[in-house]
Amino acid sequence: MLTADEFYLIAHNDSRGKAKLHPSATNIGLAAGLLGELVIFGQVTITAGNVVVVDRRPPADALAHTVLDQLIGEPQHQAVRTWLSFLGQSAVTSVAERLARAGVLRRHEGRRLLRTSVSYVPIDLNAVAWPATRLRALLDRPEPPNVPDALLFGLVAATGLTREVLWSAGTRAHHRLSVLIPALPPPLKELVAHTEAAVGAAVLRGMP
Repeated sequence: MLTADEFYLIAHNDSRGKAKLHPSATNIGLAAGLLGELVIFGQVTITAGNVVVVDRRPPADALAHTVLDQLIGEPQHQAVRTWLSFLGQSAVTSVAERLARAGVLRRHEGRRLLRTSVSYVPIDLNAVAWPATRLRALLDRPEPPNVPDALLFGLVAATGLTREVLWSAGTRAHHRLSVLIPALPPPLKELVAHTEAAVGAAVLRGMP
């Protein structure tokens, strides 16, 4: 699975598919996951608060291709925070659809009060629980995680999902997590920092 896919599964209830986070935090975290995928693919970089396209060749993944096309099509907009906000508007549906195409989630349509509602429910509970379980196990290993996993740890921490991953972990695991994020490659470290700041600002705006 790609970064945004695993983040989606960690951020949603294993059995019912309900979000565990404030909606803004979910949206921003998924948007960051989509940008992070393009950084890992080597197609964009992040520097001085901006997203910069460095390789216009289309990636193999259809959703990543769509996001890259959006970045290329709006060169006047480069700020990371702008793209986190924009991509976040559709990220939940886009990533859920990608997971549905992969056979991880099932798209369910229902009618209520003359309106059609769409939800995404797990097909295999073990599959949707695996990302959080896998991350927790990684912190018990002596070797450092790879870059995509370290980014996922960063997004989990930036959006307030740490307890979902480390609920049964000890002090050593919490310490390892605290040193992983500063060790990220600079573009991804900056992405995580902007994600955390955007989540904090969005949640404050949504408070009564």
